Amino acid sequence: MIFFNKVSKEFQTKAGNIQGLDQVDLHIPQGDIFGIIGMSGAGKSTFIRCVNYLERPTSGKVVIDGHNMADLSEKNLREIRKEIGMIFQHFNLLMQKNVLDNVCFSMKIAGVGDKEAKKRARELLKIVGLDDKEKAYPSQLSGGQKQRVAIARAIANNPKILLCDEATSALDPQTTKSVLELLKKINREYGITIVIVTHEMSVVQEICDKVAILDNGNLVETGSVSEIFTAPKSHQAKRLILGSGNSIEQMRGRHCIRIVFKENSSYEPVIGNMTLQFKTPVNILYANTKDLNGTATGEMILQLPEEAETAQKMVEYLKEKNLYVGEVEQDVFLGSD
Repeated sequence: MIFFNKVSKEFQTKAGNIQGLDQVDLHIPQGDIFGIIGMSGAGKSTFIRCVNYLERPTSGKVVIDGHNMADLSEKNLREIRKEIGMIFQHFNLLMQKNVLDNVCFSMKIAGVGDKEAKKRARELLKIVGLDDKEKAYPSQLSGGQKQRVAIARAIANNPKILLCDEATSALDPQTTKSVLELLKKINREYGITIVIVTHEMSVVQEICDKVAILDNGNLVETGSVSEIFTAPKSHQAKRLILGSGNSIEQMRGRHCIRIVFKENSSYEPVIGNMTLQFKTPVNILYANTKDLNGTATGEMILQLPEEAETAQKMVEYLKEKNLYVGEVEQDVFLGSD
């Protein structure tokens, strides 16, 4: 559905050229919920604006649903953009129009008649759980309700792609969860390809099938959410995963490791048995459980004994128990906020 081939985007400023994207190769299959994640300045917004060609790449090729965007006239570009819905961090609703008129707005721009638009809008408001709010104005709604209106408006013209640009960043955790559940429902029932652009790893873990990590305009790692969460390879992925929600100010000692438990490895008291077998304690610096798109997963960060031979034997023991074991770089947590 979305294909980037060596896409680069440079911005010219008074201070010099800035590389927004640098030779990005990425393929997003039809029907996926795909995450694009990175810290501030990573190139996420540039990526999403290149998808709908609001930014034209400096070089490379963007293909949307088989259409090379560079080959399209302005008229044809407008037609393709009708198939790309978008929701934003701050909702972008029309404050002077009520909920029903907000949802109708994009349809009227597309030339849909008033009667048909209102009928479709009411159907969508029922889908997003706001059929009793059609006469309310945005100022009378909560943040979650505003985002639901924005989602209804974004899918009003039956798009093939839905771009979500930090769509949950302004919402509290419980509201974020309900909005993500709604997006899952839309993906499941309508087959819309959804691209989630975020800096929050928890959002990606909750909803996405696959994820790409951007850093300074470069695509540094891509794969399934489960693969990258379990065994991140790049430093940027480790910072996003290990630094997400952790409050470890300092990790003392040389032998700090991260282990990951999946559903089939979470029933045995592995750590307790290991300390009994080696008659040596370990320090649990961090432990948590996460839901990776419906799969329960646990992780721990352990400080092993200073004695190298015992530490290595413990690592081998954990691997024999079919746990992922990875070394933790101490600077992963520095500046993770």
